Amino acid sequence: MSGPRMEAGWCDLAKLTKLWLSLLIALVLAQTAASLLMPRGDALTIASDLIQGGLLLVATAAFLANTSRLRCATLHIRLFWILMSVGMIFWLTYQGMWNYFEVFKRQDVPNPFLGDVVLFLHLVPMIAALAVLPHLREGERDERIRMLDFTLLLIWWVFIYVYTVIPWQTVQVDEAVYSANLNLAYLTEKLVLLVSLAFLAYAAHGDWRQLYGNLLGASALYASSSYVANWAIGHKLYYSGNIYDIPLTVSMAWMGAAPLLALRYDLSDFKPSRPVLGIWITRLSMLALFSIIWSAMHAELAPKLPASVKAFRIAVSLFTMVVMGVVFFWRQHLLRDELSLFLERSSRSLDDLKTLQDKLIQSEKLASLGQLVGGAAHEINNPLTAMLGYSDLLSASNLPTHEQLQATEIGEQVRRTTALVASLLTFAGQAPARLAAVDINSVLQTAMRLLAPQLDPQGSSIRLDLASPLPLVLADSNQILHVCMHLAGQISAPLNRETRPTVFVRTHSQNDFVLVDFFSRDPSSHDSSSYDSSPRDPSSLPPTYASPLNSEGANKPSTLSLNACCRIVEEHGGRLLQPSTPGNSAFRMELRIATNAAIRSLLGEPNRAAARSSS
Repeated sequence: MSGPRMEAGWCDLAKLTKLWLSLLIALVLAQTAASLLMPRGDALTIASDLIQGGLLLVATAAFLANTSRLRCATLHIRLFWILMSVGMIFWLTYQGMWNYFEVFKRQDVPNPFLGDVVLFLHLVPMIAALAVLPHLREGERDERIRMLDFTLLLIWWVFIYVYTVIPWQTVQVDEAVYSANLNLAYLTEKLVLLVSLAFLAYAAHGDWRQLYGNLLGASALYASSSYVANWAIGHKLYYSGNIYDIPLTVSMAWMGAAPLLALRYDLSDFKPSRPVLGIWITRLSMLALFSIIWSAMHAELAPKLPASVKAFRIAVSLFTMVVMGVVFFWRQHLLRDELSLFLERSSRSLDDLKTLQDKLIQSEKLASLGQLVGGAAHEINNPLTAMLGYSDLLSASNLPTHEQLQATEIGEQVRRTTALVASLLTFAGQAPARLAAVDINSVLQTAMRLLAPQLDPQGSSIRLDLASPLPLVLADSNQILHVCMHLAGQISAPLNRETRPTVFVRTHSQNDFVLVDFFSRDPSSHDSSSYDSSPRDPSSLPPTYASPLNSEGANKPSTLSLNACCRIVEEHGGRLLQPSTPGNSAFRMELRIATNAAIRSLLGEPNRAAARSSS
């Protein structure tokens, strides 16, 4: 059902986009008709102001529609659309102030106009949105640093407006200087936006390039039409609704069409991030801070500047310098913390890499040793075969009774040695890895025969308590042999040699699994967690086990080798568990019984244990 619903959603979105685009086109045509056909007067002014307000309302709604979580693949993309929407809201607010005077109060907008600061600041969130660089794929970064970057940018642009425009509006009113400085500051801001959009449109690719291109075209048309309108105002040629407003309304409609077209774009395709961009953002922040110092010096040294304006500019510069210094210091503090965290992670990664390298070297040594053991075992088999044959002949000959008994004893020891060599061949991986129905009791007996020569010098012993009969399990006997030997070795390693501890290995079945318990009893321990030497005594029961170990994710094993054992057991469809009591050295291995369903399930997995080489 998700397919038809998705197609219906796209159809609804396409219809809504066409409706909004048609509305934008209709408003532009209405402005064109009003400018060309209606005479100068209140009716033309009201019609033009309402049309431009409608255009900005539709454009703002279009930007807000893209802020939905469903439309934003990353937090950076959502932040981009939110900042762009804030800029459009500022622009719409300024248009509402303009309409208040010309439509409702039926009078010209005053000059100087306090609402000009809203028009000037509406580009600041848009420039900040571009500084987010939503088209780049970035790693983890503290979002507080981004907000401080935006704060620095906002403070600097507010300072530019207050420094250049406000003195001629409040301190010493001068309409001509006010208009000139406002136009110059606004033009500078628009040029910064255009240069940023041009750079991003060149650097981006795919649908991001189309989005930046549309925003660049709309902004360029708006900047040029505003410049022409200001020129017309200076030459007393402009009035609300005349032909100079036609390109201005087209730019507004284009700005509203850009986010509508973006509803159809795939903005989830990112380019790799470029660290040089972050460096340039930091450098620009430093330049902004230094520019305030230069502004204070310029105000102090300007010979023709009125004393009141000079004092105002110096005070504003010093105050802004303190505020930006605090924000910049906070930003550098966060960067230092982020750098410290990065260095700590790098150091930890280097240590892990060195540990992994040592493990790899040890693994290669063990692999070479396994090949050597395999070759030696084959060579030992030849004389053993001869010895076994001669001992059988001697046992069947007419030798005296005591000599026949000696020959029989020799044959038994040779068979014992042959079984040990066969176990060595299996452990060395000479036998091919394959899944089959395996008797886990036989695997454990082989593992204990291989471990016994190592445990005897340590004063430890092994006691098997194997359930019989026990269902077969589907496993690779070679890899399960590795796991059993490692788990038993893990149990015996921390034991006290002087007390001659015992390692217990117990098997039983439960539901669809065969359970193998590895635990120990140290006679020197007298707590409730110790086990009696008798495997049938209730006090020797295995401990209570907690949640199973997981080779990936939560509750990972503590060592790399134990993690490898856990992974092998998981690939066999089983689990590896540890006791819930801290410090209790024990393991439980659960293997699935070799039923027809289990055979089909495990043989169907592409990455089953048999497909892996033994390590």
